[in-house]
Amino acid sequence: MTSVSLYWRIFGLNALVLGAATALLLWAPVTVSVPVLLTEAVILVGGMGVMLVANAALLRIGLAPLDRVTRLMATVDLLRPGQRLPVRGGGEVAELVSTFNAMLERLEKERAASSARALLAQEAERRRIAVELHDEVGQSMTAILLALKQVGDEAPAPLRGEIQQVQEITRASLDEVRRLVRRLRPGVLDDLGLVSAVTSLATEFATHTGLRVHRRFGADLPTLDNGTELVIYRVAQESLTNVARHAEARSATVSLYREDDRVVLEVTDDGRGIGAAHEGAGLRGMRERALLIGATLDVTPVARTGTRIRLAVPAVRKQS
Repeated sequence: MTSVSLYWRIFGLNALVLGAATALLLWAPVTVSVPVLLTEAVILVGGMGVMLVANAALLRIGLAPLDRVTRLMATVDLLRPGQRLPVRGGGEVAELVSTFNAMLERLEKERAASSARALLAQEAERRRIAVELHDEVGQSMTAILLALKQVGDEAPAPLRGEIQQVQEITRASLDEVRRLVRRLRPGVLDDLGLVSAVTSLATEFATHTGLRVHRRFGADLPTLDNGTELVIYRVAQESLTNVARHAEARSATVSLYREDDRVVLEVTDDGRGIGAAHEGAGLRGMRERALLIGATLDVTPVARTGTRIRLAVPAVRKQS
């Protein structure tokens, strides 16, 4: 059955009301006097009121989906997929809603694909930079340390103290380079697994920021594929970085556990809370990584003060 369009429904209702008014004037004992009598004015005003109410009701019902589309268009975020409008009835309005939902689905898929390509390129670039830092800069600084030690052993006593100071500065710089390499390319993740990598990350974070970092790991964590483990590690890394930069916290807790058919990462702090601030590049980057593996990311305030970042990942086991 072909549905009647909104245009013809409005036109038909107006034609019905005007036709009824015309028939009433033609065949009913209703006349309009000059001057107009009170009863005639009541009939005319009442008829006009009925027509206006009927038109308003039809427009309200017929155009309500357009209002919902407008509100969703103003608030839709492709990093929070699944936002759709219900399709009710038929006609061009229902077709518009269906087309809008299909457009959202297509945009979400395209956004996920483009984000995946960008994140893979970013990880490849990080690996390249880490290798260059390790192989070129790290080895060069190691050679400088060996040369300084040899010079220090042969130098006269008055110069040895200054050479030792240069050695300490070079050694500290080498340690910083190694730390950057670990941040760019978490080799412990490939060698020892996710729990060891997150443990190392939390320990290093506490050492360099002075914050207390508590760790809570479940005992029944499944073995995940490399891409999923990397996303969990990067979200934990970015979450702790946000705590250090913005939260003004004294401590943070990193939890990793299994919940039904999902692996959950939680990073909670006791800082000033997220409030009504807009999400920055860090949080949006985490959402893009979550979409890459079909996970969900929630950022919520905790009791009194602080923020909780929760990443729920489907527990798909590593392919052997």
